[in-house]
Amino acid sequence: MNAPYVPFDPWSPDFVADPYPAYAELRARGRVHWFEPTNQWLVPHHGDVSALLRDRRLGRTYRHRFTHEDFGRTAPPPEHEPFHVLNDHGMLDLEPPDHTRIRRLVSKAFTPRTVEQLKPYVQRLSGELVDGLVAAGGGDLLTDVAEPLPVAVIAEMLGIPEGDRHLLRPWSADICGMYELNPSEETAAKAVRASVEFTEYLRELIEARRKDPGEDLISGLIAAHDEGDRLTEQEMISTCVLLLNAGHEATVNATVNGWWALFRHPEQLAALRADHSLVSTAVEELMRYDTPLQLFERWVLDEIEIDGTTIPRGAEIAMLFGSANHDPAVFTDPEKLDLTRTDNPHISFSAGIHYCIGAPLARIELAASMRALLEKAPTLRLAAEPVRKPNFVIRGLEGLGVEVG
Repeated sequence: MNAPYVPFDPWSPDFVADPYPAYAELRARGRVHWFEPTNQWLVPHHGDVSALLRDRRLGRTYRHRFTHEDFGRTAPPPEHEPFHVLNDHGMLDLEPPDHTRIRRLVSKAFTPRTVEQLKPYVQRLSGELVDGLVAAGGGDLLTDVAEPLPVAVIAEMLGIPEGDRHLLRPWSADICGMYELNPSEETAAKAVRASVEFTEYLRELIEARRKDPGEDLISGLIAAHDEGDRLTEQEMISTCVLLLNAGHEATVNATVNGWWALFRHPEQLAALRADHSLVSTAVEELMRYDTPLQLFERWVLDEIEIDGTTIPRGAEIAMLFGSANHDPAVFTDPEKLDLTRTDNPHISFSAGIHYCIGAPLARIELAASMRALLEKAPTLRLAAEPVRKPNFVIRGLEGLGVEVG
């Protein structure tokens, strides 16, 4: 029997350029859809996605309860092991009790006060980056502002020396390639190589911080303990990589996706330029409107039912964040960019126990760069139509050429 038609084609350039019409069709066709090319159940509605993110019958991993064989899955190939060791010890891909323990210990070092103390640094760096863009009469908003800001901030938090920071984004980009649907062997090889190099680098840095602690997050992770619990060295390494990858991939893409949306909606950009107090709601709306993380996966640990469809243990669910954020059942006129939108329960930072621990920092960074561009580059305009990256899951642009003056 042929699989039913599903208006979802994450490898099509046309779909990647604008997936939102297909999402609308998916939502209209039902609450859950089987997608044979990735062997996943697609969930497009906000209410279902929001509930499933909190449903403990689903998990980011199944290894805390089942072997690969018990779960009807094949173990990853041995040559991919360095990537999986790095990825599988990070709290994003763990479930309780390990997730609870690691998140609690990381939270001791990654406090709201720590994040708030970074605000002056973030604002100063944003201003300096935009000053450079203005002095040059324009450039690539991605490489000149969007990318260096969050990379520098998370590197500053972790205590990574300035001379080493150029290594971080290439490692991160190669590792994040594995989060796309059905990644190629070439993508896997790059991720493995980056995982090995990044792990070795952090192992040396952690050893140096053990001997000579500082005020940085790595020193804080080494010191964090609770009733005898401490992070293992692998957990520390995986946490640092997770904080870097999650801490800037989403922010970089939210920045360029957001400004590309503003350039396509000149009336909204004009309103923002006229009233900078809209920045906080603008940040939330732009993250909703063109979501930097389009899809998030969960394993079904115990059988569930969605709208009369039974989804068995061992299945994988793909929650479509981009679709959920355009659901008219939740958002009034969802296809409209409205920077004054205040009722905005977008799920771009996920929900439940895996809610993004770095969300407050991301909001500070996005607001700081937006304010700096509004204040220092009031004539900022598009220089050329941007090219969208071929990736679907992590949604972004190859660059965003702009002019000033």
